[in-house]
Amino acid sequence: MARADKAADVAEIAEHFRSSTATVLTEYRGLTVAQLKTLRRSLGETTSYAVVKNTLTKIAAAEAGVEGLDSLLTGPSALAFVKGDPVEAAKGLRDFAKANPLLVIKGGYMDGKTLSAAEIAKLADLESREVLLAKLAGAMKASLSQAAALFQAPLSQAARTIEALRVKAEADPSVIGGAGAAAPAADAADVAGEPAAEAAPVAEDAAAPAEAEATAATDAPAAEADAEATEAPAAEAEAEDGATTEG
Repeated sequence: MARADKAADVAEIAEHFRSSTATVLTEYRGLTVAQLKTLRRSLGETTSYAVVKNTLTKIAAAEAGVEGLDSLLTGPSALAFVKGDPVEAAKGLRDFAKANPLLVIKGGYMDGKTLSAAEIAKLADLESREVLLAKLAGAMKASLSQAAALFQAPLSQAARTIEALRVKAEADPSVIGGAGAAAPAADAADVAGEPAAEAAPVAEDAAAPAEAEATAATDAPAAEADAEATEAPAAEAEAEDGATTEG
């Protein structure tokens, strides 16, 4: 390989180290080209899987500030440069290694420190970022719903209690005031009675003309009877006087 090509490869690997959220080092001894293509497809677009030369990778790691991988860079090596979720990439590599035991996960690098093969396995056992976010969103939604129910429940209960008291009070005022409710009731009766008392003179005044008319109607026949009684003796007396004169 020409020096220029080696320099380009080192620069490319170093850039992968810098831009990756995690890097997983594997040994692919015995895997076919077809199997490697299948592995690349299974890792998705956010993870690139590249066969590398150990010497050039050590130089690139040093340029990128990545330490601790030199002891792992032995034998046929390939690096998985993870640009997305490290958990998803670790799961993909683990699952492929189970189906294809020739793939060996040797270790990795993430968050400024070297990871062993056992730590990569633990990373693969974690839930993915999407799953964790979904669970977090569900927990937050449930908490908000519980909080809303906590704040709303007393208000609704109070509203129902007030409505029940109102209905009972309409049927029986003593429900609210007890024995003391009689006094307000009496006051209400007094207040209600005042307009009736005020209306009484008006009714009496209205009744007075009617009584006067009734009295007049009663007195009129009596007066007529008296007049007739008075006139009758007078007429009789005049008749008697006439008879006497004629005799």
